[in-house]
Amino acid sequence: MSTSLLESYETKKWPSLSNLHGISDKTLEVHFGLYAGYVKNTNLLNEQLAELTKEGKATASNPSYAEIKRRLGFEYDGMVLHEYYFDNMMANGNGQAPTGSLRDAFARSYGDFDTWKKDFTTTGALRGVGWAIAYQDPNTGRIVNEWVTLHEDGNLAGFRPIVVMDVWEHAWLLDYVPADRPKYIEAFFANIDWKACEKRLIAGSAT
Repeated sequence: MSTSLLESYETKKWPSLSNLHGISDKTLEVHFGLYAGYVKNTNLLNEQLAELTKEGKATASNPSYAEIKRRLGFEYDGMVLHEYYFDNMMANGNGQAPTGSLRDAFARSYGDFDTWKKDFTTTGALRGVGWAIAYQDPNTGRIVNEWVTLHEDGNLAGFRPIVVMDVWEHAWLLDYVPADRPKYIEAFFANIDWKACEKRLIAGSAT
């Protein structure tokens, strides 16, 4: 049988992410550890699926197979979204607005950057835990801000994540009291690597 399910994902590292504005190294240390757990569990579930397939037990009537299938999206998206999140931050960020094609994409979709930022910030301040994600529609090039719960619930099929902000409590609770989530969001914006976000734009998408 194919061995593709047995190809393991590697835990990525972000050694340059330290001394961030408003996000402590202790928070990052805890956060990296949690991310590593998603990688480990994604690999484990894929191994279990491969074993069930090998044994001829990969059937919808098998409760073990069904549960693993349902859980894989949570673990996999938890891994991938954290990679987007860490990738779109940088140390010594200046908090300035983006320039170039990313600024233009925000302007085409929301009128200007400040309007997009206000909507993204409001999305991130919604009650509950989850993610605020600015997606790009591959068909129109439009940017749309979306709330994603539990990693896999709310993702827009086929859309490209451009800016990804983790607003689960583990991302900020060591640095801020629960009522201060807006301060964490401000800190996130101060640390955004806009160039990394700009590289995620879909080349040649309609405008």
